[in-house]
Amino acid sequence: MRIDENQIFRIMQGLKCGRDEAIAIYEADKAIDRGERMEFDLPPELEKEAKKMANVTERKRKAPTVYNFDTSQKKRKENPTKAGIIAEIAKFLQEQSENACENVTITNPERQIAFTIGENSYEFTLVQKRKPK
Repeated sequence: MRIDENQIFRIMQGLKCGRDEAIAIYEADKAIDRGERMEFDLPPELEKEAKKMANVTERKRKAPTVYNFDTSQKKRKENPTKAGIIAEIAKFLQEQSENACENVTITNPERQIAFTIGENSYEFTLVQKRKPK
């Protein structure tokens, strides 16, 4: 077998070992490349079992979950009763209130009214409770 001196020199430099050890490493590498069995290889029956275990496939997984990142909000069901109540309260605050409400604004037609009395700002929020179960 022909020995590559450049390769031996590289092994000696990389592993910081002597020439005899580098030649042994070089010859072992060539034997492995040829597919020869080495003393550190597993016995044939253990090698067969190891290969069998390495090729075990996992259980089939479920299909991946598909998430819908739709940014459009679903349409809320309108509540004309709440809208009517908010409109009546806003009208009352503008016309008949004894507190001199100013700048009465319906900020949310079915939920909120904003107004001021003097220097103070107020918000009125209407909340409809759910029916008890």
